[in-house]
Amino acid sequence: MALLTAEPDLMAPPTEAEPAADRAPDWVAGGTPEPLRGQLVSALGADRVLTRALDLIRYAGDASPYRLIPQAVAVPRDVGDIVRLLRCATELGAPLVFRAGGTSLSGQTQSDSIVVDVRRHWRRVRIEDGGARARVQPGVVLGHANRLLARHDRRLGPDPASTNIACAGGVIANNSGGMRCGVVADSYRTVSEMTFVLANGAVIDTAQPDAEQRFAAAAPELAAGLEQIRDEIRGDTELAARIAAKFEIKNTTGYRLCAFLDADSPVQIFRRLIVGSEGTLAFLAEAVFETVWLGRHTSLALVGFEDLDAAADAVGPLVAAGATATELMVAPTLIAAAWNMPGTPEAWKELPPTSAALLIEFRADTPEELDPLESAALEILDGRALVGPARFSRRRDEVELLWRVREGMQGLLAAMRPPGVTMIIEDVCVPPARVAEAARDLQALLSEHGFLPGLAGHASAGNLHFILTAQLDQASERERYDAFMHQLVALIVDKYDGSLKAEHGTGINMAPFVEREWGATATELMWRVKQLADPAGVLGPGIVLNRDPGVHLRNLKSVPEVEASVTKCIECGFCEAVCPSQNVTTTPRQRIVLRREMARQAPGSPVQRALLEQYEYDGIETCAVDGSCMIACPVAIDTGKLIKELRVRQHGQPDPAGGRGTRSERVALAAARRYAAVERTARGGVRAGGLIARTLGDRAAGALPALLRARLGSELVPAWSPAMPQPAPARLPATTQAGASAVYLPACINRIFGNPRGEPAHPTVPEALVAVSARAGLPVWIPDDVAGHCCGTPWSSKGYAAGLTHMSDRTAAALHRWSDGGRLPVVIDASSCAHGLRENLQLDGIEVLDSVAWVADRVLDRLTIAAKHRSILVHPTCASAHLGTSAKLAEIAARLADEVVVPAATRCCGMAGDRGWLHPELPAAALEDVGRELTGQAFDACVSSNRTCEIALQQVTGRPYESFVLALEELSRPR
Repeated sequence: MALLTAEPDLMAPPTEAEPAADRAPDWVAGGTPEPLRGQLVSALGADRVLTRALDLIRYAGDASPYRLIPQAVAVPRDVGDIVRLLRCATELGAPLVFRAGGTSLSGQTQSDSIVVDVRRHWRRVRIEDGGARARVQPGVVLGHANRLLARHDRRLGPDPASTNIACAGGVIANNSGGMRCGVVADSYRTVSEMTFVLANGAVIDTAQPDAEQRFAAAAPELAAGLEQIRDEIRGDTELAARIAAKFEIKNTTGYRLCAFLDADSPVQIFRRLIVGSEGTLAFLAEAVFETVWLGRHTSLALVGFEDLDAAADAVGPLVAAGATATELMVAPTLIAAAWNMPGTPEAWKELPPTSAALLIEFRADTPEELDPLESAALEILDGRALVGPARFSRRRDEVELLWRVREGMQGLLAAMRPPGVTMIIEDVCVPPARVAEAARDLQALLSEHGFLPGLAGHASAGNLHFILTAQLDQASERERYDAFMHQLVALIVDKYDGSLKAEHGTGINMAPFVEREWGATATELMWRVKQLADPAGVLGPGIVLNRDPGVHLRNLKSVPEVEASVTKCIECGFCEAVCPSQNVTTTPRQRIVLRREMARQAPGSPVQRALLEQYEYDGIETCAVDGSCMIACPVAIDTGKLIKELRVRQHGQPDPAGGRGTRSERVALAAARRYAAVERTARGGVRAGGLIARTLGDRAAGALPALLRARLGSELVPAWSPAMPQPAPARLPATTQAGASAVYLPACINRIFGNPRGEPAHPTVPEALVAVSARAGLPVWIPDDVAGHCCGTPWSSKGYAAGLTHMSDRTAAALHRWSDGGRLPVVIDASSCAHGLRENLQLDGIEVLDSVAWVADRVLDRLTIAAKHRSILVHPTCASAHLGTSAKLAEIAARLADEVVVPAATRCCGMAGDRGWLHPELPAAALEDVGRELTGQAFDACVSSNRTCEIALQQVTGRPYESFVLALEELSRPR
C-alpha cells in the first residue's frame, strides 16, 4: 500500500450553485457502455481503446465552441487497425470521427459515438528527393515537418497560424491555408499522392501503377458514380464555370467539386475530393506533399494606412514586387494590442479608429537579396496615404513581435473576455479586389450585433478572420449569435459571392449554410459523393453536409469558471505539441477541460467522483510542471501552476513552523532543513547503485527501488535507470573569493550526479566551469557553505509549501551574503535551477545567470578554441526556453563544431527534476521522436545544460549527453 495516499476530495474544483445544463450525464462515470466496449476491445485490443470517464471527457471538445461526449475513443496504431475499426463501426452502426491535433474551429473532430485519435501513433515523416517532397502520416505536426525541411531550404505549402500544433491529417482534411499559401500552395495543390482507406476497408495507394484497377475493383459503385458525376458537371458548362470560379479564391465550404474538373480518372478525382472533406469520405493514412521554397531570411514591416481602401490598394503592387505575405489588420486590433501586449508601440493607442495596416513580409535566401525587395516596396509605398513612415526590420525580436501581434488577436480577446464567455473564430473569403469593402461591411455587422469590430486577414487572398465572443449557455446570447450568422451568410453570399469558410473547414458550424452558398444543384452532387463513398454513413455524419438548419446552435459548450490560473483557457490546443505527457496521459488543454467538467457537476456526483479519482495519475502525477505550455499558449497560461496548486491542496494546509500539516508536508520540510545531509545520502545511493550495477547488472541495482516503489508508491521512490551517472565527488573544486568575477553556486543536481557512466570522472561540470572561467580571466568563487542550498524547485513542483518557503528564504539569504548584496552576479550550472531561483526566490537586484548566459555573454569571446568537433548534438531545455538562452546554447555549440544539430522533435524531455524517475514512461514518450530522428546518425558530442535532462536523454536515446561546459573546457584547453 502506498505511503502517500491521495485524497481526491481535496482537489474538487469550485462548482456553480446549480449543475450546468451541458454537464456529462451519469452514465459517463462508468465509461464506455457495453456492448460497444467489448466489441471495440475485441476488434483492436484493450490497449487501443480508451473507455474511462476521464478519456471520454478529455476528447469531448476541440478548439471550436462545440462539445460532444463520445462513447469511446479508439487509438489505432496502423492501417490494419483502421480497417478493423471501420468494419466494427459498420456492423454496430456506430459512426467514427477522426481527430489529429484537435485545433479544428468548426466542430469537425467531435462525435457522440466514436472518436478516433490519429495523432498518437501516426507521427512518421520522411523527407524525400533532397527536400522536394515530404511523406507524412496524419499525426505529423506541421511545425515538426517544417523544421526537418528547413535543412533543405524548403517548407510545406499550407502555413496556418496553428502550424506548431496542427497536424497534417487535419490540415489536409480541412484544406487549411495560412498567410502565404493562397490557392496555389494549399494542400489541394501540393498533395500529389496519398494512401487512403475507404469506408468498406479497402486500402488504396494512389502512387501504385495499378491504383485505378484496385480502386475500381474495391469500390465499383463509387468509381462508376464518380465518372457519372464528372460527365454531368463537364456536360453542364454553366455549372462547370460556376465551380471553377468558386475555387479561384479560398473556399472550404462543402466538397471540392473542382476535383471533377481537375482530374479524369476515378482514383485521381477521389484523391482530390479527400482534401477538404474533413474525414467524411475516407481515412487518410499517408500523404506526399510537394514542398515549396522557404527563404531563410526575413524582412518585415507593419505599415499604417489612413483607411482600408488605401491599404488594400497597395496589396497588388506589393505582391507583384515579391511580398510573401500581406496581412491586413484594422485599427481596433492594433489599439487592443497596444493596451494589452507588452512591447507594442505606445503610438498605436492613438491610431485613428478608421485606419488600417499591412504587415508586409519579404523572404530571401541571403540578406543581400532583401535589399532590392525592400527598396521596391518603399518605392510602392511612397506617396500613399500612410499613417507614419514605412520601415522594414530584419531584427529577430521585432519580426517576432509583429507576427505575435498579427496572430495574437485570439489571445487578446481571450485575455479580455468576461468569465463564462466562449470564443468563436470565423473566416470568410471574397474576391481580393473587394477586400477593403468587405472589411468595412464586416466591421459594421460586428458592431451592429455587439461584437468587437477587430479583424485581420490575408489581404492578397481576400481572406478575413474575426472573432465572436458570447455566453452561449444563455438563450439571448445564442439568438444574438444566430442572427449574426444569418446576416453574415447573406452578406458574403449575396453581395460578394464569396466563401463562407475560407480555410477553417465547414464542420457543423457552417454545414446548414452549404446549400445557401452553392445552390441546390451543386449541393445535391455533394450529397451524392457522400452517399457513394460512405453508404453506411459511418464517417463523420452531419459534418460538412447536414439537413438540420439549427445544428450550428446545438451542443454549444459552457465555460464554467475554474481555478484563476487557467480559467482564461480557450481550449485552442496550442499547448499540446510541447507537452511531454501528451502521449502518456493528458495534455494541458485536457487537464483544464477535465477541471471544467468537474465544475459542471453537482458536488459528489458519480461523474465528478470518477474524474477526481482518475485525475490523480493522468492529471497530476504525470504533469512535468515545466511551464512549456505557457510559452505556446496565446493567453500565457501555465497549466503547471494549476497542478502545483492541486499538489499543495493534496498535502493539506501546511504550517511553516512544522507543528501541523500532513505527514508528507512535515517530511518535506524536514528534508529542506537538512538538505546537506540529503545530498550526501543521495550521492551515497548513486554510488551504491552504481557498484551493484557494475558487479551484478542494472536489473539487480533496480530490484530494491522496485520493491520500495511497490510498497511505498511510485510518487515517493524513484526507479533505477541504466543511465544513472557516476556520483559527483564529495568535494567541489577549490576557489578563492578574492578577485572573483562571479559567485558560482553549483546546482544540487551537479553536487549529487557526476559524469555519465563509462566516461572519465574528471573534469566534472563544476571543475570545467571553474577552469573555463579562469581561462577567460573571469574567475568564479564557490562559497564553502553551498551544500544544502537549492533553488526550491523540488518543493515547489511537488506542492510542498512549507519546505519551499524554508529553502527559498535560506537560499535567498545566502545569495545576498555571497554576492555582497548583488555586487557580484550569481552563476548556476543548470538551466532549470537558474529558472527556479528566479521563480521561487526574492532576489532583490541579484543577477542570476545560468551557465549558458554566463559563457555566451561573458566568457566565450575571451577563450581560444584550440580544436573543433566535426558535429555536435544539442538539446535546449524547457528552462532555457523560459530564460531565453536556447539560441545562445546553439551559438556556443557553433563555436565548438562545424555542424550543430538540434533535433526537429526537441521539446521538454519529461524528466522535470525527478519526475522522470518516478514515472519513467514520461521521458520515454517525450523523447521517442527524438530517438527515432537520431537513428543512424553519429556525433562527436551530445550536449545540454541540465544534468537530469541529460540523464533522461541518455536513458531514451542511448547517447552520452553531458553539459556543454565539458565540451567547451576540452576544446579550449591550451595545446
